[in-house]
Amino acid sequence: MKILHILAVAAALSVLGVVSLTAESKPDAITIGFQVIPNDEILAKAQGWYEKELGVKVNFKQFDSGRDVNTAFASGSLDFGLAGSTPTAVGISRGLSYQVFWIHDVIGAAESLAVKNKANINTLADLKGKKVAVPFGSTTHYSLLSALKLEGIKASDVTILDLQPPDIYAAWQRGDIDAAYVWQPTLGKLLADGKIITDSAVLASKGIVTADIGLVSIAFAKKYPALVTKYVKLQEKAYQLFNSTPTPASEAIGKAIGTDGPEALKEAKELVWLPLKTQISPAYLGSSSKKGDLAKTLKATADFLVEQKTIDSAPALSVFEAAVNPKFAEDAAKS
Repeated sequence: MKILHILAVAAALSVLGVVSLTAESKPDAITIGFQVIPNDEILAKAQGWYEKELGVKVNFKQFDSGRDVNTAFASGSLDFGLAGSTPTAVGISRGLSYQVFWIHDVIGAAESLAVKNKANINTLADLKGKKVAVPFGSTTHYSLLSALKLEGIKASDVTILDLQPPDIYAAWQRGDIDAAYVWQPTLGKLLADGKIITDSAVLASKGIVTADIGLVSIAFAKKYPALVTKYVKLQEKAYQLFNSTPTPASEAIGKAIGTDGPEALKEAKELVWLPLKTQISPAYLGSSSKKGDLAKTLKATADFLVEQKTIDSAPALSVFEAAVNPKFAEDAAKS
């Protein structure tokens, strides 16, 4: 009788919404698509927090660019992924089934336009007739095209080659290219025989903002919202670790990206890391009731890509606002 009484009370409380008889279910495993970028996600990975704190088996897939991340989401092979704001704008424009739930970093000098020392290039105007490599559909592609437009240079006046970061480094060593707009850590390797003539921090000051975006499958987010909130908390934990103890945090980042601590610290500081409360401010994700400026940035990026004939069309701002979901960050902030 006592057992029946307990069950009856639990059932009654459940109906009233006081308790739940079943906790949120968990998947057997999750798949995270990451890139080798010295930010909060790679720090959390280096610390082993995903496996320890999400409570599920974690499979990691490394990607060289956001374009490949989009392809993986399109095939349904990712739960979480990181892509730049440009491929994210492309993915939303093409109806990929994912949501923006976090901003891993606002890109600064970590993405730069490097030129070979012997290429006789000192200004953007000197790129005319030269070969410039960039991963198409990436934030650096958007930045390169934007930089040329700001200077009144036609993209057709430059030979722009579609190469992924590892291929850029190989082409640079062979002398096949004169310049490249790329991110760390490949960028640092190019500077052994090159220099920077502009970067994404300079472009941001002129209104060309780029960022590395956290993406989650819509189906996964609907089924496992608590896991997405936990994922957000790990990013905030990484931010706090880097902000409070940058030197040991950078040692961990360095091991993860294949460099030493001082270089990792330099590269990490070339990105703007955003704390949780800033993430849900009007300048970024915004709130569930009023989306922030990130949606406008993604829309502006997509419109520019249409103008450049990189994509066929861009949807209305409302589509980008619907794709930005601050709820998980809001929930993380509450708890």
